[in-house]
Amino acid sequence: MKIMNDSFLKTLRLEKTPYTPVWIMRQAGRYLPEYQQTRKNAGSFMDLCRNKNFATEVTLQPLDRYPLLDASILFSDILTIPDAMGLGLNFIHGEGPIFDKPLQNEQAVQALDIPSMDKLSYVFDAVKSIKNALNGRVPLIGFSGSPWTLATYMVEGQGGSDFLKIKKMAYERQDLIHHILKINAESVTQYLTEQIKSGVDAVMIFDSWGGALSHHEYSELSLNYMKVILDNLDILGYEHIPKIIFTKGGGQWIDQQIIARPDAIGLDWQTSLKKAREITNDKIALQGNMDPAILLGSDKKIEEEVKKVLDDYGRGEGHIFNLGHGITQFTDPDKVDLMLQTIREYSQQYH
Repeated sequence: MKIMNDSFLKTLRLEKTPYTPVWIMRQAGRYLPEYQQTRKNAGSFMDLCRNKNFATEVTLQPLDRYPLLDASILFSDILTIPDAMGLGLNFIHGEGPIFDKPLQNEQAVQALDIPSMDKLSYVFDAVKSIKNALNGRVPLIGFSGSPWTLATYMVEGQGGSDFLKIKKMAYERQDLIHHILKINAESVTQYLTEQIKSGVDAVMIFDSWGGALSHHEYSELSLNYMKVILDNLDILGYEHIPKIIFTKGGGQWIDQQIIARPDAIGLDWQTSLKKAREITNDKIALQGNMDPAILLGSDKKIEEEVKKVLDDYGRGEGHIFNLGHGITQFTDPDKVDLMLQTIREYSQQYH
């Protein structure tokens, strides 16, 4: 099916576009009243993810509200893989994700195995349903968590931790941590492969907690395993599918990330697009990187900051505008509209 608005995909290929394309991490989410209503109808967050009709509905909600968005992203969660591994995922209101069976001893780690993709069929069914509903309007992005980020939840048993349990394992029993990471890398490879087969147009690996690693450990415990996934997908014949990697807090490792040969590198707001562009030498697209909290500010401040991001990248192709992390639930939806209008109008001078 021909995609009518392919500016996002063109930018990933470093091709010319009339403006800077944009999408938003967590663009289908709690800041939208229509999402809140659908989640209420679904009953729970995971019920929302597991029902292809609900997942399709919330994926399209931001596109219906904001016609200036240039891509959609599958509505799901990065923890679907460890959930399929039988670790007992629950979302506790006010606390976030909790695992009933975290990997906190050698026996549990050694018993870990790649889950059957049949257990994740609801994700692939949602991809097919979303693609059908999009009808070529914009591309659809599939995604997964990185092996390291998944491992942090699997070992810690929850999010937002101090990472002491997984770091203790990494520094005390490297054999165990690498066993988990190898299982995760193969699982993510199979997971993204099935998403591609189901119809996604690009894939993104979210390394949300890679920035918690030391400078010496990042490459070994996070980046190398993301590279394995990208290489695997190419070997499997999906070299034509654009691939994005994003390590939150990882801007100091751009020179290493290039080695993984992604089509784009995501950046958070602590990294200059101009400096990143100099390091990548315009060989890789860059995605980012406005602080999500700016959308809580005044209209004037939002316009100023959007322009700063676009000015920082400057003239030429290869920039996908995005926030430096997920949009906060406290954002006024009208502020997003202002951001998108400013991007569309201001960015044209640079193309």
